[in-house]
Amino acid sequence: MARLHLHLLSDSTGETLEMIAKAALAQFDDADVIRHFWPMVRSQQHLERILADIAANPGLVLYTLVNHDTRSRLEERCRSLGLPAIAALDQVTDALETVLGQEAKAKPGRQHAMDAAYFQRVEAIQYTIAHDDGVAWEDWEEANIVLAGVSRSSKTPTSIYLANRGYRVANVPIVIESPPPPALFGLRQPLVVGLTTAPERLIQVRRNRLLSLNQAPETAYVDLDRVNAEVQFARRIFADNGWPVIDVTRRSIEETAAAIINLLNERAEPREPAMTGAKPI
Repeated sequence: MARLHLHLLSDSTGETLEMIAKAALAQFDDADVIRHFWPMVRSQQHLERILADIAANPGLVLYTLVNHDTRSRLEERCRSLGLPAIAALDQVTDALETVLGQEAKAKPGRQHAMDAAYFQRVEAIQYTIAHDDGVAWEDWEEANIVLAGVSRSSKTPTSIYLANRGYRVANVPIVIESPPPPALFGLRQPLVVGLTTAPERLIQVRRNRLLSLNQAPETAYVDLDRVNAEVQFARRIFADNGWPVIDVTRRSIEETAAAIINLLNERAEPREPAMTGAKPI
């Protein structure tokens, strides 16, 4: 397979462009891609240095540039080199202009403005970090979401991902020898979600964790019977309280978070009474 040089140019942080490229590349198996990432492209001098690299490493150019002169220079140079240059957001922006009946502001990084949503994310991240691993149970009622699960069931990374989306999240370990605080079972405001996973997968994750810490890889922490008991204990708690359950065995953090957000949105919508019970999603 031929090697592809992928050039990503943005006049802001480039986060949006990276996500678009990542999503598109995920549709191709074993693609040999070398990424050249160029954020904060806001001057002709900077662009000229990048164009030299593009000429030396020809490939596909994706960009999110709103400045007319910068865009024009990039497109002109790519045409002369015979390279495709794709404006990643143009079709969406054009469609929105038509539907909304107004022109786009053409301001770099406008989505990163320090507005109310920005400060909401900051507050959510601070709250989530302060309420990791069962800490500060007195404040759990202030959370939007509370995640419960056995050790290494992706509670913390999922919490941080959700916090970056603006949700205040607390997470609680389920341990046979040390049941969670009674406060967990009386929460009214937060959505409590149980995270579960296949014992075999859990053992693999835990063993890798022990190895990364230079600890003995064979302990009760990774014993199959012990892990089975932990998972069943957690499932009983979830079922007894009627909490929704998400099986994270084959889910990425992003997929788990999306499922939780869907549950939160469904909870906010009026609906017919449903049977209770913890059924894995």
